[in-house]
Amino acid sequence: MSERRALLVVDVQPTFCEGGALPVPGGNDVARAIAEYAATHRERYELVVTTQDWHIDPGHHFATPPEEPDFVDTWPPHGVAGTEEAELHPALADLAPDASVKKGQYTAAYSGFEGTDEGGRTLAQILEGVTAVDVVGLAESHCVKETALDAVGLGMSARVLSDLTAPVTADQGELAREQLRAAGVEIVPSR
Repeated sequence: MSERRALLVVDVQPTFCEGGALPVPGGNDVARAIAEYAATHRERYELVVTTQDWHIDPGHHFATPPEEPDFVDTWPPHGVAGTEEAELHPALADLAPDASVKKGQYTAAYSGFEGTDEGGRTLAQILEGVTAVDVVGLAESHCVKETALDAVGLGMSARVLSDLTAPVTADQGELAREQLRAAGVEIVPSR
């Protein structure tokens, strides 16, 4: 069977970039680099799919009070559904994804596989027939990692493109890369 590869663009939203509610250092640069990569390598992929945090009432995922998150299980409000911060990053304006998945409306939802598109299809359903994924976006240590791990768990091969992602912290990034490698996820540059 020939390989069918998809590009998963995970949570590249202003809320996770400098100036947003939960910024990842280098987030804006990652957004621009993904846009450039996707524009010049689109022919490599059967599908390009975006995911977005789209929180309505995610319960304990948002810290109570909001100014006292533990940055492990609780976070400041971010990716609030319907806000500009929850939209795709402006750098991705020309991406034209084949599908867009929103996740975390009423739960934490780190993995893109926990979301659905406007028609109610899960990411697994959208990717039916896809054998391999390249995962990029924000943050490497959280949603990128969980999405890649779930892809492997569903029988796909997965790569994280190391120059098209960034972790919340360097330590969390190193731990994420260890977990990804242990699960069989390749970590490679986009070139």
